[in-house]
Formats: sequence, structure tokens, C-alpha cells
Amino acid sequence: MTEDTGLEYAPKGLIGVLTPQANTTVEPEYAIWMPSGFSWINARMTSNKAEIADRLVDYTDALDDHMKQFANAPVQSVAFGTTGASYLIGHEREDQMIAEFQDRYGIPLVMAATAICSALALLGARRIGLVSPYPPGLTEKSIEYWQSRGLEVVTVSSAWDDQGAFHPIYALTGAPVSAALEPLLSRDDLDAILLLGTGMPTVRPIQAARDKTATPIISCMLALVWASVAAIDPAHDTATALKSWLAGDHWRAD
Repeated sequence: MTEDTGLEYAPKGLIGVLTPQANTTVEPEYAIWMPSGFSWINARMTSNKAEIADRLVDYTDALDDHMKQFANAPVQSVAFGTTGASYLIGHEREDQMIAEFQDRYGIPLVMAATAICSALALLGARRIGLVSPYPPGLTEKSIEYWQSRGLEVVTVSSAWDDQGAFHPIYALTGAPVSAALEPLLSRDDLDAILLLGTGMPTVRPIQAARDKTATPIISCMLALVWASVAAIDPAHDTATALKSWLAGDHWRAD
């Protein structure tokens, strides 16, 4: 049980969320998945790099600059709202980044990728299927990352669709995500299904698939919200609590 923070809109805890500059998904999905009593404030990570991979790495290099946007707001955990950066910098640098952040700020840094790993560990899941919104090169980097964390990637289904929209991932709707998810629902060789990327919309696809499989379906955003709350309140950091999150007990819309 957490102590009352004294904040009107965040009596149980306040989270600082770092969102990539053009991402249109992180904030709406935080609003859907955030449990009562917790709240968040958002800061945009910006980069002038032309290529997506360069921007993702740039976000990690400029972490302290992004943190300045929170000033002295009493955030109790910080959520890093992109998974692609973790794939590119690798798990060793990621672990170092998390440890250094804790030393500097005295609060936990929750990466979307490590949030997934924490969720899978609680579920005892190792064999995973991926739904990827990424171009092939970044999908391969993703696979390498998950394998470096001791997971077995059994299958990958692509939702990538570069149709010239303002951003090929952020412009996705739920329909193509559900279509990419569908082939994984009937498989019996998966411990969990991961919907990758914090920019791909995942609420409706998860809801639509809820009665079609007994395999846990986890998105990077659902894991990130859960882990950033669990970093403040350990009552959420249990397999029972996580399964309640996955079932939608506090967020599911009819």
C-alpha cells in the first residue's frame, strides 16, 4: 500500500512519461490503462535526426535533457515510452542506463522493453510470438533483443504498412493490428503473444481477441503502464495482479 502523495489527481502515485516526439498512442493508452488513484505527466522526447533508428538512440543519449521538462514535479517513477531504442542500444547498455538513472534521480526508470520482460517473468513465459509494426530491419533487431533476454521467438506476424502516412507506425489503426494478431491466436506453442511498439494501437485488438485464445496477450504499452505503476506500488508487482491487468478488470470497455 502506498502512502497518500497529497496530490489531488494522483493520491497513490505520479508517473513521468517520456514520449517520442510524434507518437500519438502513448498518452491515449495511458489514459485507458491507468488505474484509479494514479496519474501521469508527459514530456516529449525530441530529436532532429532524419532516420528513425538515429532518433531512437538520440532519445537515450539526451535522457537528462528530457527529464528537465518535469522540473521539480514529484514523479515517483519514469516511463520511457519506446521499445525501439532498447533494441538498438542492447540489453547491457539498457541495464546500465537504468542503474545510472536510479543513482542520479533516486527513482526507477521503467523501459518499455524491460517492462515486457518483467511481465513475462511473472507469467513464467519464455516462448513468444510477436506482432511487429516495424520495418524488417528493426523487427530483426527486436528479435535479437528478446533472444538476448533469454526468450525464444517462435513466430513473427507483421503489421508493417508503409503507405506514405505521416508515420507508418503511429498512423496504424486497430484493424491491421488485429489482422496480424489473428494467425497467432490458434497456435498452441506460445507462452505469450507480444504486440510490439509503443506507437501501435493495441487496446481494441486485445479486446477483440480476448475470447479467442487462452494465451496471454501483452502489448508494450500495457506492460509499460503496469510496470510504471508497479514500480511505485508493489501490490501490482505480482502474477495475480498482472493477470488482472491483462484481463482488463480495471480498464476494459464494453
